[in-house]
Amino acid sequence: MNGVINRQAGRREWIGLAVLTFPCLLYAMDLTVLNLAVPHLSTDLQPSSTQLLWIVDIYGFLAAGSLVTMGTLGDRIGRRRLLLIGAAAFGATSLLAAWSASAAMLIAARALLGVAGATVAPSTLSLIRNMFLDHRQRTVAVSVWITSFSVGGAIGPLLGGVLLEWFWWGSVFLLAVPVMALLLVLGPLLLPEFRDPQAGRLDLISAALSVAAVLAVIYGLKQLTRDGLGWPPVLFMVAGLAAGVVFVRRQHRLADPLLDLRLFRSAAFTAALTTNLLSFFAGFGTLLFIAQYLQLVLGLSPLVAGLWMLPASAGFILGSLLTPVLARRIRPAFVIVAGMMLAAAGLGLFTQLGNAAGLAVLVTGAVVFSLALAPVDTLATDLAVGAAPPERAGAASALSETSAEFGGALGIATLGVIGTSIYRSQMTDDLPAGIPHHTAAAAQDTLGGAVAAAGQLPDHLGRALLWAARQAFTQGLHVAFAISAAAVIGAAILAAILLRHPRPSAEPGWTRPGRDTAN
Repeated sequence: MNGVINRQAGRREWIGLAVLTFPCLLYAMDLTVLNLAVPHLSTDLQPSSTQLLWIVDIYGFLAAGSLVTMGTLGDRIGRRRLLLIGAAAFGATSLLAAWSASAAMLIAARALLGVAGATVAPSTLSLIRNMFLDHRQRTVAVSVWITSFSVGGAIGPLLGGVLLEWFWWGSVFLLAVPVMALLLVLGPLLLPEFRDPQAGRLDLISAALSVAAVLAVIYGLKQLTRDGLGWPPVLFMVAGLAAGVVFVRRQHRLADPLLDLRLFRSAAFTAALTTNLLSFFAGFGTLLFIAQYLQLVLGLSPLVAGLWMLPASAGFILGSLLTPVLARRIRPAFVIVAGMMLAAAGLGLFTQLGNAAGLAVLVTGAVVFSLALAPVDTLATDLAVGAAPPERAGAASALSETSAEFGGALGIATLGVIGTSIYRSQMTDDLPAGIPHHTAAAAQDTLGGAVAAAGQLPDHLGRALLWAARQAFTQGLHVAFAISAAAVIGAAILAAILLRHPRPSAEPGWTRPGRDTAN
């Protein structure tokens, strides 16, 4: 009986969880808050188009590429220590970004912010794994953890907009300073320290290979979205996959691997990661099309479009908070399967969108979709981390986050390429007669190009071009959402088969290669 009581988290752990939400909120805010500042910093720093893309993208690239290394490093030096080091670096680098005097300086600062930000997700999630040993309490904690990211992503643009009304563009980075300062004060007082007592040295070659593999593949996927199918993105992805193969082979040979690949022997762990990847595949790809549909098909302003996307954010937050209640009454596999099937129904609603007056259908589908996927993301994360032994929680947390990053990038790239291909094919067949050649080329490339071109044409031609372009985009949107629905149905089937009897980790016999079990 005492053993059961001792496994329950107390007041200290719950207060510690509240502290852990601070960096998570900030990490998500930093992914979105810069978008509003782009026009202001463009006027001040005058970056080239290539530099501007790197200013926006480099943070996410470096954060994704560094996750595995940071998660495993936390297992070795201590999760709390790594989090506090990352917090100090994040705060200092935010000051550097805020007062950047050139585009190159801001790119460098954003890159350092990405590396510092990569300490947040694996450190916080692995600390939760060790602080909340009872699986029901851990589900509640993980749902709060995921909700903090959602809230950060939602309030980031709002806070950024308020700051930009009164201050210069660099002020958006200063949000990090008081938050990280508070974490540095409260963290040592409220957060326990955990690390792997038998951890070996960090293999720098493996760390470099993991960063190269993730960066190259995600960069290739983003280029594929931006430029379409071509040799450069394919070469980047092939190079990344090759680095990944070398990384895996090296882990099998090392006595102290950077990443213990035996984590994948657990069917629950592998299925949870795959479910997470497919969920983010559908989620990020869907958001890509929703944002374009609201602005370019329905003609809403960015602010109004953002407001109409708030119900979906609210649905995700509500779904995350309801997950512990559902998990107490229903087995996790059933919740995941039901969530995926309901998400597929929401995606099915999106296929009924037309090229006009589709706002009610879109908002309904978005709320259903986000409400359904929130428990999936929460439970898949919880199962992935819970399936790993406590001393490997950092690595498991990093892999969970990496699967989400890969799923999101893959969804945007794959669905973006498919939607663009259908759009261009439809526009080739349905382009109204009488459109000048140079205008037609721009209109056939993207819907945004068609909207801009229509404004330069006589009214009747402009209206005809807009109707054809919006019709073509909507056709591509329907196919993309149908593919997303198929992906989440596939994930539901996988979860139903492999997550029926998830086994907890830390069973006897989990040992490091070349080490005796008794040690």
